[in-house]
Amino acid sequence: MMQPARTKYRKAHKGRIHGLAKGGTTLNFGAFGLKAVEPMRVTARQIESARRTITRHLKRVGRVWIRIFPDVPVSKKPAEVRMGSGKGSPEFWMCRVKPGRIMFEIDGVPRAIAQEAFTLAAAKLPMKTRMVVRLGEGS
Repeated sequence: MMQPARTKYRKAHKGRIHGLAKGGTTLNFGAFGLKAVEPMRVTARQIESARRTITRHLKRVGRVWIRIFPDVPVSKKPAEVRMGSGKGSPEFWMCRVKPGRIMFEIDGVPRAIAQEAFTLAAAKLPMKTRMVVRLGEGS
């Protein structure tokens, strides 16, 4: 699973995901992309699960790019611990995804296979998504 090699701060505030994506809204590498339609936190496990689903469906033909990275630590207190006594220790990593952000890109496969791969991957992600296609790509 993905996680940063090192961070400036060990714990982060939860925050809210406001507005639309500022960057990463256009296809840069592949012919097909999976774009987020609503704001959500995506965990490293969900990203890895979606990536595995895509690569398995493509039967290792073509290429896959992951355009998001889980760089925000999520802390959690152990079960059955009383209130207070500070914030819990970091448990997992997540990424804040805004609407319009392209999360995955695929190239080197027909459109029908890319469509099916993204449909399977979207089931692993917590938000609504849609497939985007580079202009002039397959029918």
